[in-house]
Amino acid sequence: VQLQASGGGLVQAGGSHKLSCAASGRAFSGYALGWFRQAPGKEREFVAAISRGGDTTKYKDSVKDRFTISRDNAENMFSLQMNNLKPEDTAVYFCAADPNYLYIVYRAKYWGKGTLVTVSS
Repeated sequence: VQLQASGGGLVQAGGSHKLSCAASGRAFSGYALGWFRQAPGKEREFVAAISRGGDTTKYKDSVKDRFTISRDNAENMFSLQMNNLKPEDTAVYFCAADPNYLYIVYRAKYWGKGTLVTVSS
C-alpha cells in the first residue's frame, strides 16, 4: 500500500481543517488506518485510528471530541477532520496503514509522507 497525505496548511486557533490520505495498491479495505503526528522537537505520536470496516475508531485523549477519522473504502481514501484546533496541534501529520487494528496505535507497516499543519494563536 502506498499512501499520500494532503491538506496541510496554516489554520487559526479554534478553526477547522481536514487532512486526506489517498491509498494505492491492493486490498485497501484489508487495512486498519491511522493518523500520527510529530511536533517540533518531539517524538511521533498516535492521533487516531479506524478499523478495516470503519465501524471502530480510537483517538488520542487530547483530540477526542475534536478530531474525527473516517474512511471511504470505495475511493481508497481516508480523512482526519480536525475541529477547534489548538496551537499544540501544530505538527507534521502522517497517515499510516497496518493489517492489524489492535497494533496500529503502536506501529504501522505502511506510512505516507507527512503534511504540516500549523495552528496559529
